[in-house]
Amino acid sequence: MGDMDPHIFAVAEEAYKQMARDERNQSIIVSGESGAGKTVSAKYAMRFFATVGGSANDTNVEEKVLASSPIMEAIGNAKTTRNDNSSRFGKYIQIGFDRSYHIIGANMRTYLLEKSRVVFQAEDERNYHIFYQLCASASLPEFKDLKNDPHLTHFCQLLGVELEQMEHWLCHRKLVTTSETYVKNVSRKQAANARDALAKHIYAHMFDWIVEYVNKSLHTSSKQHSFIGVLDIYGFETFEINSFEQFCINYANEKLQQQFNQHVFKLEQEEYMKEQIPWTLIDFYDNQPCIDVIEAKLGILDLLDEECKVPKGTDQNWCQKLYDRLSSSVHFQKPRMSNTSFIVIHFADKVEYQCDGFLEKNRDTVYEEQINILKASKFQLVADLFQDTNKDSSISTSSSSKSSRVNVRAAKPTPKVPNKEHRKTVGHQFRSSLQLLMETLNATTPHYVRCIKPNDVKEAFSFESRRAVQQLRACGVLETIRISAAGYPSRWTYPDFFNRYRVLMKKSDMTEGDKKLVCRNLLETLVKDPDKFQFGKTKIFFRAGQVAYLEKLRADKFRSACIKIQKTVRGWLQRVRYQKIRKSAINLQRYGRGYMARRYAEQLRLTRAALICQKQYRMVRERRDYLRVRQAVVTIQAFTRGMLARRIFQEFLLHHKAIIIQKHVQGWLTRRKFRRARNAAITIQCAYRRMRAKRELKQLKIEARSAQHLKKLNTGMENKIVQLQRKMDDQTNDLKTQNEQLVVAKASLGSEVNKLQKELEMMRSRQGDGSQLTSLHEELEKLRAELQEAHTHRKKLEEEHSSEKMGLEQVSYQSLKGRKYIFFLQDQESSASQSVGRVQAELDEERQRYQNLLREFSRLEQRYDNLQEAKVTVCVCLCVHFQPGHKRNNSTQSSLESDSNYPSISTSELGDTDNAIQLEMGVEKAAMDIGVFMKLQKRVRELEQERKRLQVNLEKMEDQVNCKVGPCLSLRQELESENKKLKNDLNELRKAIADRASQNSSSNELQDGYNLLLGQLKAANEELEVRKEEVLILRSQIVSAPHQKEETTNDIVTSDWGYLNEDGELGLAYQGLKQVARLLEAQLQSQARKHKDELAAFNTQIELLKDDIEKKQEILNHTMSLSPEAQVEYSVQQEITRLTNDNLVRTLQPPTPPLIHYELKVSLTAATSQPTKAKPQLTRQVTVQRREKDFEGMLEYYKEDEALLVKTLITDMKPHAVSATVPCLPAYILFMCIRHADYINDDQKVHSLLTSTINAIKKVLKKNNNDFEMTSFWLANTSRLLHCLKQYSGDEAFMTQNTAKQNEHCLKNFDLAEYRQVLSDLSIQIYQQLIKVAEHMMQPMIVSAMLESESIPSLAGVKPMGYRNRSSSMDGEGPGSYTLEALIKQLGQFHGVMGEHGLDPEIAGQVVRQLFYSINAVTLNNLLLRKDVCSWSTGMQLRYNISQMEEWLRGKNLHQSGAVVNIEPVIQAAQLLQVKKKTSQDAEAICSLCTSLTMQQIVKILNLYTPLNEFEERVTVSFIRNIQNRLQDRNDVPMLLVDTKHTFPVLFPYTPSALSLETLHIPANLSLDFLTRV
Repeated sequence: MGDMDPHIFAVAEEAYKQMARDERNQSIIVSGESGAGKTVSAKYAMRFFATVGGSANDTNVEEKVLASSPIMEAIGNAKTTRNDNSSRFGKYIQIGFDRSYHIIGANMRTYLLEKSRVVFQAEDERNYHIFYQLCASASLPEFKDLKNDPHLTHFCQLLGVELEQMEHWLCHRKLVTTSETYVKNVSRKQAANARDALAKHIYAHMFDWIVEYVNKSLHTSSKQHSFIGVLDIYGFETFEINSFEQFCINYANEKLQQQFNQHVFKLEQEEYMKEQIPWTLIDFYDNQPCIDVIEAKLGILDLLDEECKVPKGTDQNWCQKLYDRLSSSVHFQKPRMSNTSFIVIHFADKVEYQCDGFLEKNRDTVYEEQINILKASKFQLVADLFQDTNKDSSISTSSSSKSSRVNVRAAKPTPKVPNKEHRKTVGHQFRSSLQLLMETLNATTPHYVRCIKPNDVKEAFSFESRRAVQQLRACGVLETIRISAAGYPSRWTYPDFFNRYRVLMKKSDMTEGDKKLVCRNLLETLVKDPDKFQFGKTKIFFRAGQVAYLEKLRADKFRSACIKIQKTVRGWLQRVRYQKIRKSAINLQRYGRGYMARRYAEQLRLTRAALICQKQYRMVRERRDYLRVRQAVVTIQAFTRGMLARRIFQEFLLHHKAIIIQKHVQGWLTRRKFRRARNAAITIQCAYRRMRAKRELKQLKIEARSAQHLKKLNTGMENKIVQLQRKMDDQTNDLKTQNEQLVVAKASLGSEVNKLQKELEMMRSRQGDGSQLTSLHEELEKLRAELQEAHTHRKKLEEEHSSEKMGLEQVSYQSLKGRKYIFFLQDQESSASQSVGRVQAELDEERQRYQNLLREFSRLEQRYDNLQEAKVTVCVCLCVHFQPGHKRNNSTQSSLESDSNYPSISTSELGDTDNAIQLEMGVEKAAMDIGVFMKLQKRVRELEQERKRLQVNLEKMEDQVNCKVGPCLSLRQELESENKKLKNDLNELRKAIADRASQNSSSNELQDGYNLLLGQLKAANEELEVRKEEVLILRSQIVSAPHQKEETTNDIVTSDWGYLNEDGELGLAYQGLKQVARLLEAQLQSQARKHKDELAAFNTQIELLKDDIEKKQEILNHTMSLSPEAQVEYSVQQEITRLTNDNLVRTLQPPTPPLIHYELKVSLTAATSQPTKAKPQLTRQVTVQRREKDFEGMLEYYKEDEALLVKTLITDMKPHAVSATVPCLPAYILFMCIRHADYINDDQKVHSLLTSTINAIKKVLKKNNNDFEMTSFWLANTSRLLHCLKQYSGDEAFMTQNTAKQNEHCLKNFDLAEYRQVLSDLSIQIYQQLIKVAEHMMQPMIVSAMLESESIPSLAGVKPMGYRNRSSSMDGEGPGSYTLEALIKQLGQFHGVMGEHGLDPEIAGQVVRQLFYSINAVTLNNLLLRKDVCSWSTGMQLRYNISQMEEWLRGKNLHQSGAVVNIEPVIQAAQLLQVKKKTSQDAEAICSLCTSLTMQQIVKILNLYTPLNEFEERVTVSFIRNIQNRLQDRNDVPMLLVDTKHTFPVLFPYTPSALSLETLHIPANLSLDFLTRV
């Protein structure tokens, strides 16, 4: 660089290289007079850094850095007499680099903006450029309102303040005394000064705001490794009238010159002396005395600040103090002809400053009333600019302290004083900012750029030598040249020199242990002139150019080594290339010889084939003659043998018919004899048992009348009577109110029961069936009339709800219009970010209120369903109890319908109620308002009273029925248990067959599986035969009972019946037993038929597997006998054939399971069929390709199959059944069915399918209300169905991401927007149920895992001092104790289940966020209520647990879901337990730390804090009061415990599917054979 002309790029390159080589921060200080080109030089330097160290990613930070310069020049540069683009502020730009030395961000600090230029400009000078740019844009339409408007009115309109207030306080001023407040008028000059001060204040704050946002755009979150700072600050200025701004500018140049002198002169020569290098000291100009005059104690700035504090201080008084105090200094002079100015002799020139305006500019006073008006502006931007008026204005951006990495900073921040009269002055702020700048520059390696101004008249190509030499002498360049000529600019430490230039040494030179000696020997060898370097104590010093010479030698060494490596590598590459060519030639020769050999073999094969053809032709001709003769002989034999067989068959048939007649006659005789004997035995048993019962009854009556028996009964009865009497008296008062409520119900029920009993007695006496049916019909008609009344009332409620819904839709439409207007205002006023936040908060609150109402509606709907079920159950019980006959169920009815404690009931009586409930559940489509909510509450109260009355009746009926059907239940339960056992055996058998059929690894395994299946089938058949025999015997006994009674004598039966059936219980029991027997008989018959079909299917599968085993064994034996090449070709042919047959089988629609097995057997047999004895021939099989049909992504079904479709896809669907398929498969299938209904324009079919789907999902969720997997599964499917309805709705807003094929699949005829709203509400309900289930599962784990488990082993023995441990049940590993790993594992299971079911990641993130809020609430509430966990060890444990959970969030990529924000209170509580709690500094730290905790929570934790040992102390009362005083200004909600029931509003983002409906595959295990793809 020393051989080149001076250029800014050279300096920038040197700074960049030193940063990369020395790993130290660098600074480039651009100095010079005003107009010398400092700003342009700084821009060129930044352009170099942007080009060389561009960003590693696509953030384009370097372009942002360069783009910030025009913005800052527009608002901070102006035209002066010496420069047309003079910077009226100083700036220091730090460009941050990462470890790869790429630009990652930047930061800007500004110094002393010249605010006075806004209101005053000297002659031949202008205001800031931005004002002239705005004037040049006056013709634009945005500025059309600016013309011909009064200035003040336009000012108030632009800033959004009130005109009257601003006009008032510009002409008045408020004076505040100790007792009163005055408002006085100000003079014209004072008003003008106030106006100018306000204008300057506004411009300064606007400048600071722009700098702050520029820094935000340049800020980066990556870690900064190093930086290069570019200082572009105002140069030395001298005008005809120099004021406060010129004084500060020249003061800053004095400080920079001092730093240059210290770095170049003082430090350089001191280092030579320290290293004991022969050196002659060089005299240079030291400007420290001039700086002392300005900033020392009682200097110019101190006297200025002191005069500003005086109540009536003036510029003249201050100037007089300067004459008195500083007249003895050589750098301060008093002008001869003026008493209001002073002269300071700077390093560059002598400058005379005018004292007028110094105090006012230093105070920078603005009236508080004007600032308050600006704070109340309706524009949020203007209000935000003036919120913090006590901010240090010298450093105009607050982000500099955040993003910049300054190595030297203040030890302790100065506290802010609220009184505006005691703020820091501008001079004090500027001095502090300069001190911070000097510390930053001293902490880096500086590089200096001296800009020389060629002339003072701003002319091109005009150079004044005298003026240039004066500038060089003033900035110390001449002394720098002298030191560079006589000194040693380059230096290396001995270890660094050894490490860098060791490549130039020989191996023998490096054997010595002393590195200094090695370095000496090397330099003496390489550099012959000893004057070119010097050896110091710790460093080696070089003259200019010597380091470059050493670098050249080092580069030559590396270059020769690289050439040698290249030579070796190229030789190796050529050898490899030669070997490849040689190998290719050999392969070509081998293939050529093989081709010649194959041609010769082909000729031999053709010759042999010709001979074989001749042989075969001759053989066929002879064999054809032989077969003709043989066929004739066989035909004659067949006819003869057939005639003989028919004769024998006729004789056998006659004998067989005779045997059948004999069998039936003998069986009838035997059965008649058996029935007579059994009836006689039963008659004798009944008579004998009656006689014994009479004897026992007579004996009991005698004993009951005896005195001894009465004594036994009365033993201890007196005390019991007294106790019962007291207890009865106590309960009498409680039962009075209940009895009064039950009197009416009992009276009505009693009269009804008596009436029905009388009718029952009359019917029994008449023994007529016709009257019984009539009474039953009458009872059914009454029940139907009541049910009809309930339907009428429900319809009225529906009409009221529809009217309320219409009103709600109107309100929602108005609110929608209001929201659209708000969105329009947001587009027009993009800067009003706070208003957007408020609207978003209101939207969230509205969404939360809507979801809360939806949750309340779901709860009321659940209660209504429960009441309806209770009502139906009571009605059914009444029908069963008073029904003398029996109505048989359909044989196809499921056994689940008969699991109650009552006899069989016909489901036709329940159909109307179920349909009504489904309609009730399906009509809700929108949110409820308050009116509907109140009406539902009233209806719920009425239903609750009805439920209580029916519950009493239900309990009575249950007691009566239980005592009557009790004997039959045990028999029924035993049969059901046996039935379940058989079902389990069959399921295990199916599973074993399926597993064995899917594994075709070897023939031995298949043979074992075949033997196992035979054994299991044999055992199952034997068990089934035994059970059948038992059932037949039981059925014959039950059926033959009435026949026995008819065949016995009427006298005995009549006499016995009156005794045995005194109260009618035996008759009812008998009727119930008959009903149970018939039901069991029907179930057993259906089960037997089902078992028979399944056994037939299993036998077919076994035969199929046996044939498959034989075929594969034969193929395996043949394959092993072939050559290796033939084996490969044969296996490929077999695999192609198998795949072709599999594809053909799968395309067929299977009608019945037996036909499936038959077709599979035929296809596999055809695929592998070969002659039994002959070997398979190696012939190529030709496969016929089936042309695929183009599907439109629709599924067709018949109307009568709708119930089966809903039952298969929703009611009986299990999540694991579709786990290996496309996620949300049921939703896609349902939507494809809806598409077909839309395609054929069948509105009834669409309405019915959607209503049935919604009701079925609600029933499934109600049945599985505690199953997280089922709830997550249906949440994913419901949301996916909702997205499909949106994606294919035809709305352009939802079609932006669709493919062309998907747009063709959109719905054509119907608008399902209302059903989308219903599905949206259903999704919200499912989400709330999912959160409820998850919180219920996590509730017992949170406290134990977060507060009690000891995740850190070192803290296991640390317990709070002076407090007992909790019970051992919580400390042990019992069922109530959980660890953090268990909690995290549970969260992982939740997340895994949601991901497996295809739930949208956004919804899963909201679920995790809600769960983390629950963890935070429960943990914090327990921490606030338990003293034993408020200790330092618990805080450490809790912080560790939270870090583990945060690690889990990062591992699952959920750290952006907002879950961490929800646990922020627990984090701060853990930190509060760990920090110090003694001094006021600790209190201030706690107040700034615990921002998410309320004052009550902080005070509660401090009161509960328990020391761990004797070295700690409890928190003192004074410290807690100090905390309370500091937190009084907070506007916290007075809340101690966190609301654990709070739920965040859920938002379902629209996520279209990329799946094409026509490519969807439906698995065969779903049994959806009735669906047809269209």
